[in-house]
Amino acid sequence: MAERSVADVVVERLLAWRVPRVFGYPGEAIAPLVDALDRTGGEPAFIPARHEETASFMATGHAKFSGGIGVCLATQGPSAVQLLNGLYDAKLDSKPVVAIVGEDISGPLGGAHQEIGLSRLFGDVCNQFVRYGRSPEHVGALLDQAFRTAAATRSPTCVVLPRHLQEAVVREPQSYAAGVITATPGEPLARVLPHEADLDAAAQLLTGGQRVAILVGQGGRDAAPEIVEVADRLGAGVATSLLGKPVLDERLPFHTGVLGEVGTPAAAELMGGCDTLLMVGTNDPWTDYFPMPEQARTVQIDIDGRRIGTRYPADVPLVGDAAETLRALLARLRSRPEQRWRATVESSVDRWRAVAADRVAAAAGPINPQLVLQELSARMPGTGAVSVDVGSVLYWYARHLVLPPGVNAQLCGTLGSVGCALPYAVAAKLAATDQPVLALLGDSAMQLNGLAELITVSHLWQRWRDPRLVVLVLNNRDQNGMDGGREPSSDPTHRRPDVPYAGWARLLGLHGVRVDRPELVGAAWDEALAADRPCVLEAVVDPTVPLAPPEPAFADLRGLYADGAPARRVREQVEVTVSSEDLV
Repeated sequence: MAERSVADVVVERLLAWRVPRVFGYPGEAIAPLVDALDRTGGEPAFIPARHEETASFMATGHAKFSGGIGVCLATQGPSAVQLLNGLYDAKLDSKPVVAIVGEDISGPLGGAHQEIGLSRLFGDVCNQFVRYGRSPEHVGALLDQAFRTAAATRSPTCVVLPRHLQEAVVREPQSYAAGVITATPGEPLARVLPHEADLDAAAQLLTGGQRVAILVGQGGRDAAPEIVEVADRLGAGVATSLLGKPVLDERLPFHTGVLGEVGTPAAAELMGGCDTLLMVGTNDPWTDYFPMPEQARTVQIDIDGRRIGTRYPADVPLVGDAAETLRALLARLRSRPEQRWRATVESSVDRWRAVAADRVAAAAGPINPQLVLQELSARMPGTGAVSVDVGSVLYWYARHLVLPPGVNAQLCGTLGSVGCALPYAVAAKLAATDQPVLALLGDSAMQLNGLAELITVSHLWQRWRDPRLVVLVLNNRDQNGMDGGREPSSDPTHRRPDVPYAGWARLLGLHGVRVDRPELVGAAWDEALAADRPCVLEAVVDPTVPLAPPEPAFADLRGLYADGAPARRVREQVEVTVSSEDLV
């Protein structure tokens, strides 16, 4: 039998856990593992990124778009530090990722070149599991434990493998007593359902409500039919978190849109007028937009009991899988014959859609960015994926892009880190090369890492069955990005350098389209979506278009819809200040 190195064993365990690809940035401390991956002929494939941070975003993007476990590689020191951003994204959005980090220190620890205490460095972001490999015989079991922990806790884990260990020869497995037997990979997680008494209590609470609102988060994925049926039984209105936007068909007449500062007035009105709230798989942090304390009685469904009651008090907590829990609830819910509340919600939705149309039609120079997203809505492919970056593009996506049912959309929801969209798009495309992918970002994210990662796209795209990866760049030349509605500064130091994004794509052998006239936006989308290769669509947009966040619900909104018609509102003028890191 040929000798196997520890690096070979790592590759074997990756295959056993059905990992299709590994994202990373090569370096000396991880070179034996990269060589072992190269020897496999692409199973699993090694995908080199232009930077360790984008490699970790790709691994998290893989977990988000595919539902599998993402894997990223890096070496010690500054390379390991760069993984943190993508790993924190995975932690805060509850996605399983395994980071494998190499270390190559031959002398004594303490001041060695590029030495960083890796256990401490990853101790917070990978707090569920950080381990060093120590002996060749135990590495397989160590990898299994890292994968099992990542899957069970829906969080990132880390394994540190010194280079000399990666190169070491693995002997035949020892006895069971030595603790070297690997686990069976890929076993499904346990079925989780609430107690019968809690389901009974939840059904009684929901049935007794007169004005029911349902707030849906990413945990509602795969439960769309059940959510719609519950809403119809209760005559409820529905809003979603940003991460929950792809869950339901947004064309439903009672779908009020996204809740929060980037969301819609209809969603804020839904929260302001409800007396009963059902939360499904959401950890939405926009608590300013939730019902006032004691306004609404609440049922919360979440697979992770630690999230229950963290955003809004839950009268009945239901720990369980969303779809199965909702099916159990439906067996206990009676249909509500009186539909005044539903009619009021639908009127609110109609008003918002009229306002949205007016905003899109507003004059801007040269292009209204809201128009760019609306024109995409009319041309959205019926399948595929969308990745969205942080910035003003998040507002326009949340309000003006209608996702067809089945199209997966992802963003860096809770961390809110700029620069995620293009790495996500690469991961989404590799997960389904026969499906179109769109990345939506601003010039800030494009200059941060997008220009570099287009090199990765140019290196990979000819292997894709469907070559369509369209990168929309909203070029507003605004250094401060998030503060829509301001006049551009006359100080050149406050203006973002104007880069020929479409031209850069063409230099790389990709397609590039630049549009700076509103009447040509639709044609630009047609050209980009019909291209025979990945395309950068650069839209030159007006930075002064106001972001116009909706006003949150306040205490005076309680009972607003008690008689079936909106009451007169008296609102305090409240200044809401939110940093870009809060855009989740």
